[in-house]
Amino acid sequence: MAQLVGPDEIESFRMDLAEIGRSLRSSFRGQSSSFRSNSALSASQKDDAVDEENMLAWAAIERLPTFDRLRSSVFEINGSDANVKRKRVTDVTKLGALERHVFIEKMIKHIEHDNLQLLHKIRKRIDKVGVELPTVEVRYKNLTIEAECELVHGKPLPTLWNSLKSITMNLARLPGLQSELAKIKILNDVSGVIKPGRMTLLLGPPGCGKTSLLKALSGNLDKSLKVSGEISYNGYKLEEFVPQKTSAYVSQNDLHIPEMTVRETLDYSSRFQGVGSRAEIMTDLSRREKEAGVVPDPDIDTYMKAISIEGQKKNLQTDYILKILGLDICADTLVGDAMRRGISGGQKKRLTTGELIVGPTKALFMDEISNGLDSSTTYQIVACLQQLAHITDATILVSLLQPAPETFDLFDDIILMAEGKILYHGPRNSALEFFESCGFKCPERKGVADFLQEVTSKKDQAQYWHGTKETYKFVSVDMLSRKFKGSPYRKKLNEELSVPYDNSRSHRNSITFRDYSLPKWELFRACMSREFLLMKRNSFIYIFKTVQLAIIASITMTVFFRTRMDTDLVHANYYLGALFYALIILLVDGFPELSMTITRLAVFYKQSELCFYPAWAYAIPATILKIPLSLLESVIWVSMTYYVIGFTPEAGRFFRQLLLLFAVHMTSISMFRFLASVCRTIVASTVAGSLSILFVLCFSGFIIPRPSMPIWLKWGFWISPLSYGEIGLAVNEFLAPRWQKTLPANTSIGNGVLESRGFNFDGYFYWISVCALFGFTILFNIGFTLALTFLKAPGSRAIISTDKYSQIEGSSDSCDRTDAADSSKATIPSTTMHSHERAGRMVLPFEPLSLVFQDVQYYVDTPVTMKELGFTQNRLQLLSDITGALRPGILTALMGVSGAGKTTLLDVLAGRKTSGYVEGEIKIGGYPKVQETFARVSGYCEQTDIHSPQITVEESVIFSAWLRLHPQIDSKTKYEFVKEVLETIELDGIKDMLVGMPGVSGLSTEQRKRLTIAVELVANPSIIFMDEPTTGLDARSAAIVMRAVKNVADTGRTIVCTIHQPSIDIFEAFDELILLKTGGRMIYWGHLGRNSCKMIEYFEGISGVPKIKNNYNPATWMLEVTSTSSEAEITIDFAEVYKNSALHKNNDELVKKLSFPPAGSKDLHFPTRFSQNGWGQFKTCFWKQYWSYWRSPSYNLMRSLHMLFASLVFGLLFWDKGKKLDNQQSVFSVFGAMFTAVIFCGINNSSSVLPYVTTERSVLYRERFAGMYASWAYALAQVAIEIPYLLAQALAFTVITYPMIGYYWSAYKVFWYFYSMFCTLLYFTYLGMMLVSMTPNFPVAAILQSSFYTMFNLFAGFLMPKAQIPKWWIWFYYLTPTSWTLNGMLTSQYGDVDTEINVFGEKKSVAAFLRDYFGFHHNQLPIVAVVLIAYPLVFASLFAFFIGKLNFQRR
Repeated sequence: MAQLVGPDEIESFRMDLAEIGRSLRSSFRGQSSSFRSNSALSASQKDDAVDEENMLAWAAIERLPTFDRLRSSVFEINGSDANVKRKRVTDVTKLGALERHVFIEKMIKHIEHDNLQLLHKIRKRIDKVGVELPTVEVRYKNLTIEAECELVHGKPLPTLWNSLKSITMNLARLPGLQSELAKIKILNDVSGVIKPGRMTLLLGPPGCGKTSLLKALSGNLDKSLKVSGEISYNGYKLEEFVPQKTSAYVSQNDLHIPEMTVRETLDYSSRFQGVGSRAEIMTDLSRREKEAGVVPDPDIDTYMKAISIEGQKKNLQTDYILKILGLDICADTLVGDAMRRGISGGQKKRLTTGELIVGPTKALFMDEISNGLDSSTTYQIVACLQQLAHITDATILVSLLQPAPETFDLFDDIILMAEGKILYHGPRNSALEFFESCGFKCPERKGVADFLQEVTSKKDQAQYWHGTKETYKFVSVDMLSRKFKGSPYRKKLNEELSVPYDNSRSHRNSITFRDYSLPKWELFRACMSREFLLMKRNSFIYIFKTVQLAIIASITMTVFFRTRMDTDLVHANYYLGALFYALIILLVDGFPELSMTITRLAVFYKQSELCFYPAWAYAIPATILKIPLSLLESVIWVSMTYYVIGFTPEAGRFFRQLLLLFAVHMTSISMFRFLASVCRTIVASTVAGSLSILFVLCFSGFIIPRPSMPIWLKWGFWISPLSYGEIGLAVNEFLAPRWQKTLPANTSIGNGVLESRGFNFDGYFYWISVCALFGFTILFNIGFTLALTFLKAPGSRAIISTDKYSQIEGSSDSCDRTDAADSSKATIPSTTMHSHERAGRMVLPFEPLSLVFQDVQYYVDTPVTMKELGFTQNRLQLLSDITGALRPGILTALMGVSGAGKTTLLDVLAGRKTSGYVEGEIKIGGYPKVQETFARVSGYCEQTDIHSPQITVEESVIFSAWLRLHPQIDSKTKYEFVKEVLETIELDGIKDMLVGMPGVSGLSTEQRKRLTIAVELVANPSIIFMDEPTTGLDARSAAIVMRAVKNVADTGRTIVCTIHQPSIDIFEAFDELILLKTGGRMIYWGHLGRNSCKMIEYFEGISGVPKIKNNYNPATWMLEVTSTSSEAEITIDFAEVYKNSALHKNNDELVKKLSFPPAGSKDLHFPTRFSQNGWGQFKTCFWKQYWSYWRSPSYNLMRSLHMLFASLVFGLLFWDKGKKLDNQQSVFSVFGAMFTAVIFCGINNSSSVLPYVTTERSVLYRERFAGMYASWAYALAQVAIEIPYLLAQALAFTVITYPMIGYYWSAYKVFWYFYSMFCTLLYFTYLGMMLVSMTPNFPVAAILQSSFYTMFNLFAGFLMPKAQIPKWWIWFYYLTPTSWTLNGMLTSQYGDVDTEINVFGEKKSVAAFLRDYFGFHHNQLPIVAVVLIAYPLVFASLFAFFIGKLNFQRR
């Protein structure tokens, strides 16, 4: 068991290993010439060892030409008899998947040991003939990084006002309006050397600049940051070569394409990164071996040749990386994301590492690669990296948050950072010595890494003070930094940096000067095959879109039915309407391309920054592969609708319409792809997308004819792609012979129709239109490629308040004075005492409760995949016979290997499972558990920290307190308690920070974790469940969290935590341990004892279990000795051992005792289900929504600006058309203005509300489970908060468009215009909310929404008026809300106007035309008013109903 080796043995082994490596290298280099001279001798020695068959095969390889020789190796295959292995010469590029798998399994059985052997053999082979490996030495000197932040007065929050000011300033940049900028230092004058062949660990608290340092050294730093100082690789400055190809930066964020499997992700990564210098080394090696007559080990030869051949689709290197990272078990599983089930978080983290180490780079900069991994997995990965560094001379710098002592001991050097400064950079062994010279000593049972991180913290430093002569005073980061600058370690660094690196020593393959590893054609092929794979994986979306289009086509053709259409002036309008509708559908059909492009952009930016491929290699395949789709969509539409609607029955015209619609669809897809690449965020691109649709449709010449457009806007007609679609389709149809009957005005019907619409062009304009559309397609795709090339991933704005900035400035200016001031205050605070004192200062009354569970079983329905693999049971058992008790004041740890059922047990006890079958007995304080009352006395800290992103830390805690504390506690006490909790959990310093979105903005992981605890703690629960409270935290943050948890347990509460990889400190903070093994069975429940003595005593008492080593982490030891492999090794079942133990009998007695209520106690009972009454719940939810909305500029500001922009476009385009009515066309134009305003402003509001409500819904699930409020209170607040914003939008729309279009001025008409628009915005927004509440996720809601839009469009009464709609569809017209809005708007404006106009050659009053043609009656307006307000009420009620009844969260 490699993990049981003590740190001392590891250290001596590491030193031996490094020494052997060095001596081997020097001796082999020195003797490389003698190898050549003694070639005959070495060959004869080999003859003794290598069998004849092997020699014959090798001789055959030697005779091959160089190209074939480098691809051929001696490969072992099974003969006809399974036991007989035969050797044959194989082309390594043609190894099948099974052969590769078997080969790697043979090479690496035990990961650490066999990987070491493999690397040793490779190194031995290389050194034997004196081939040198390329190495990279990275130096950085006086490196300073500054960020520009925007200064704001007051809280630095992105409110609508702050954002609007910022946008105005950016646009205007007027003198005196310049936005105030402040410079913040991220790294402050740091220097150092990262050497090849050594492992360096980077430690420091979150926010100290670790990521910035790693990114700067790997050349991946954000261009907006200002960098001064010098970074060099082997003496070359960063600008002189391509750092992204010379080194690799492994990000802490796991960004992968969710539709690809783990193996595919690694295969493509390996393909894009190429083989680097491997091919050249292999050629040189092969040549020298041939000259020296050396016969290599066949397996090593196969491996080295297989990984040095460029352009392979499947690579042996992928199988090797999968094996050493433990990903071989999930190699063919999809990566997955929030919507698709995929690999676990820990596996994703390992994939992120594997994606870059699969390549050939010699320098690795790795950022927090152990988050979410248990300590043994982290140890295994770091051990493999150590072997890579020591044996192949790689340069490796790794930042870790909580390295276990055994992992820490694998490193050679340490860099300790704090506040952007380096406090120590030197050998690992000397770190403690340096801090002892500063007066701090690491206690005996303390991990060195934990000590190093805590010694820099103001709150933890005192406990390590060891200076006997003087009293303790706080030693600031600045002082430590200055002490390091005066230390011998820094002097040695300075000496090294002062001697310039000799470039001539650098191996010519160490530094890469090419941008991309593959030739252009290979890059294109690789991207093409990946794009095709992703299209196959996303086939559901394309099939769904095609089916949706077919359904819309079938509805359209039954609405515009040929039997009801004639070739005359009146019906020509309907034909034009049908053509226009086809254009709208194919234009909008491209809209999903926006979100699909955006979802892929994050991975594109990551891979583009790593120089995997250029933008054109990504853009061209994406374009080419969409051509068949566009063709399919247009074929379906035209073949279904052409003859049924009754267009001219000529084959030529049929195909011409098909070609034109194909071109329109191509243009549409390209346009949305281009917009996505320019806007780069889902919100901005959705707004830009809807504005572009609005612009393209308004200027297409159908809604308002070209001659009627204001003269200064006619250019819009010629740059709208849809105009060319409209011209082509109209010319193709109306110049057909059947439209050539002459009218009294001496012109044909066809020409008359074209003239009235402004499409009076000749036939050849059809081909001009086709060419123009293809021209647009090419233009948009060039724009797409350029945007991808030159625009970088979107970042959030850096904002800082003036107060905070002056505080930072003050502290940096006066660090000397602070030090002096600090030294005058000599105090020795005891942190633990201090926190106890604080915790004891204010405790709200609560009832201590025990929780007892007896024979708990949990089953789920067997997944289909398992049944396919031969599992016969219908139910799969995840928990088996779990019995235990959680008591007040006792802190219990729930542990086990990954997949043992820790979170499952926690969910079952807390009553959070939404699926599966629970059996057994659970009692609270001796009474059977009732979930409704239990939610009032319990808190649950989830592993995923889900909070509303747009409220501050303090507001999140206040919200929880108001809703969950007893109503009799007055607000002053509540607020005091909130302050107390913020201090206990050490959140008081960041209470005004926005929570933000995980991984995007706002709080860091550990701050989010502490907020989760604070939100539950402030509810004053008796029982608290915590799922992985320390995952993703550094040692210091984990200590803060655990200190807070311990403080809470000391107040007499019952607490249970699942925990992953605790340090000794954290593990021994617990009082009791419940340990589960794989399969959900209990193997230990009992006291830990001082220094874990009782738990160690129990396990050491089991025969075959190895004893624990001195100062070894008991948690790590316990997980190792009880692992499945250990059980198999010592042939024992720990669950059975526990069942038959005395400990189990004692525990049973305790459970029996606690199963009965204590004398005088009574069952939990609350008069109401929720702590607050209905009004209180609504008021608090509304308060939270108010702040969330005010601070969501991406949602509220964007839609408001969209409304302003759209209103101005309508106003300018329909300038003064309101009263100028002289024929039917002028009425159609005004009606067109109303139609487009209603449809587009409504659709934009409906689309933009989706992502907002989706985010808030996951928060609702958590808060509802916690029993904070009823669903209706949340729904009512969500509905109510929209009203003021929508009211403002409707007002702005009315104020801008009404006078510009020039409608009739009367209070009644103005009010109707405003009222119709307001109701429209309400029902569209509530429709969006309702769809979110009905569907499991955002994409499904968006797809469902689009089908609503098409129906709202078709049945609005504009393209086909009510009188003309076939009777089998008229019910749908009455169901469609937009038809009522348009009825209200047009009738209120013109239903009482008796001016006569010319309608299709006859005179009629406007009111009569509205009645006869549209079926709008002025006397029916009151009904319209009622129906208009009924729609928002119905949609809002359905939203409230579904959000309460449906739960899409699966647990």
